[in-house]
Amino acid sequence: MTARPAADLRSPFDLSGRCAVVTGAGRGLGQAIARGLAQAGADLVLLGRPGSHSATRDQLAGFGGTVATVDLDVSDHDAIERVAAQVNRDRQVDILVNNAGVIDREDSVDVSRQSWNRVVDVNLTGLFLLCQQFGRPMTERGQGKIVNVASLLSFQGGLRVAAYAASKHGVAGVTKALANEWGRFGVQVNAIAPGYMNTDNTTALRADPDRSRSILERIPAGRWGDAADIAGAAVFLSSAAADYVNGHVLVVDGGWMAR
Repeated sequence: MTARPAADLRSPFDLSGRCAVVTGAGRGLGQAIARGLAQAGADLVLLGRPGSHSATRDQLAGFGGTVATVDLDVSDHDAIERVAAQVNRDRQVDILVNNAGVIDREDSVDVSRQSWNRVVDVNLTGLFLLCQQFGRPMTERGQGKIVNVASLLSFQGGLRVAAYAASKHGVAGVTKALANEWGRFGVQVNAIAPGYMNTDNTTALRADPDRSRSILERIPAGRWGDAADIAGAAVFLSSAAADYVNGHVLVVDGGWMAR
């Protein structure tokens, strides 16, 4: 029997030799995503506010790949261009994961322009600019993966989170628009829509007994999601296993959207 070539034995989920940029990896979902990518073999560049990602870097140091950190405030749009140019000069970025995000909770009649702009600047405008800056060399090279973190509020309106819902609807739209444009260049652009996760963003919801109970009653899995539940989806969409997946928003929600 003729042995298969070594290349055929490689897992389609293996990210060895790939470089992934991850924003907002200092905690929560971003940290879990970074860990999943590192376990799959990827080299990492973590972008975040000064001092926010050192703990993640230290945690991932033993996985074999390299882990670099670069300071970036995603709301500073001029800085995005500078930092992306620096990273693109230093290495070939194969994967971009846009996880950084913020949320403000208040009645819509009380939302200030400052609050609205802050949420949209980080969650949508900053995300688009990162896609643009790292996506351009991907399209020129003919290969790349972009994974945006959307939300259940990419489909629903939620309560007291108008700016967040608007921004996350926008993330789904940008994901589909870029997939339409860049698919012919070998670049897949997809998104993950996490359900109700046990993270800082949901602290207020979990602290409200009535609200928490109503949420859990709708989730078939019967629990809040853990950050680690998102990692596998991120690895899949970043890997060769997803080469024919483009413009998709993958819901990871314990079954919430099925109810």
